[in-house]
Amino acid sequence: MTIRTNKRGFLLGCGATFALALTGCNKSEAPQGSATAAATAAEAPAQKVLKFAFVTNNASEFWKIAAAGVKKYEQESKVQVDVKMPPNGTTEEQNQILENLSSQGYDGIAVSAIAPNDQVPVLNKVALKTKLITFDSDAPKSNRLLYIGTNNYEAGKALGGEIVKLLPNGGKMAVFVGTLSADNAAARLKGIQDVVTPAKIEIVDKREDNTDRAKARSNVEDILNAQKGLNLVAGLWSYNGPAIAAAIEALGKKGKTLAAVFDEEDGTLTAIQNDSIACTVVQKPFQFGYLSSKWMHDLATKPDTMAQIPPSKAIDTGVEVINKTNVADFKQKLAEMKK
Repeated sequence: MTIRTNKRGFLLGCGATFALALTGCNKSEAPQGSATAAATAAEAPAQKVLKFAFVTNNASEFWKIAAAGVKKYEQESKVQVDVKMPPNGTTEEQNQILENLSSQGYDGIAVSAIAPNDQVPVLNKVALKTKLITFDSDAPKSNRLLYIGTNNYEAGKALGGEIVKLLPNGGKMAVFVGTLSADNAAARLKGIQDVVTPAKIEIVDKREDNTDRAKARSNVEDILNAQKGLNLVAGLWSYNGPAIAAAIEALGKKGKTLAAVFDEEDGTLTAIQNDSIACTVVQKPFQFGYLSSKWMHDLATKPDTMAQIPPSKAIDTGVEVINKTNVADFKQKLAEMKK
């Protein structure tokens, strides 16, 4: 058999062979819908869908602002961040939520711990399975990686300073909160005490309501009726503000018993405009949601993020004092934020 070759024939042959090789190897160039394309799609590993969770300590109005921050980060980064709220604000409910999430392969969980010291075993179990951070109420004894939120001791001092302005000659006050075992509540109370005590303002009673809204109001009414010389009442959690305002108004105590509270629930801001509450120290819950989502995402996807955690393992989002002079502007700003 004779094989005839020439330079042109050789080049053409090689070109044809090379083209065929490319066609065979570059399967991605196959027409969409062809058997080859279908086989390639079947062989490609499915991209993991990242999942994160933001777990509050109750279901109050306050957390809707934080949820708006979560939503903003979701939209920007195209990740999933599920907001979970214990309906009755109990430790048992929150523990169950945390255990469920950690067993479902979540890549990061942020939590406002209800009873930080009691929850350390549960939190540490969660930290073994995912990136765990805290916000609003810290659990520093746990293996959480980072706390995002208010320096609650400094926030307490800020409210204490406002109380001293309201009672320049000293007086008596009572404090109301969901539970004093929460880190944020204990730190706020300590900050208040350290400022008001030297100013001869005595805390004569402290009442817990365990996030029961009806009890939050009845606690205030009970104290207002029992303590005739009470000058001021303070609420440490967000829903305590509206509960205090409702009790003061119902008992005809407006202008007689002053009120200083925390957070920016609508009822609190309206009560400031109506003179039922003198002032509130607001946090930045929108930042709680946004920054918690961002840090969880970065910790799960960027190895160098661990090195960016500050030595204090805390990010302070700051506070602001709202009173009659700036409440209208603040409400407008808040409405824009919620959008």
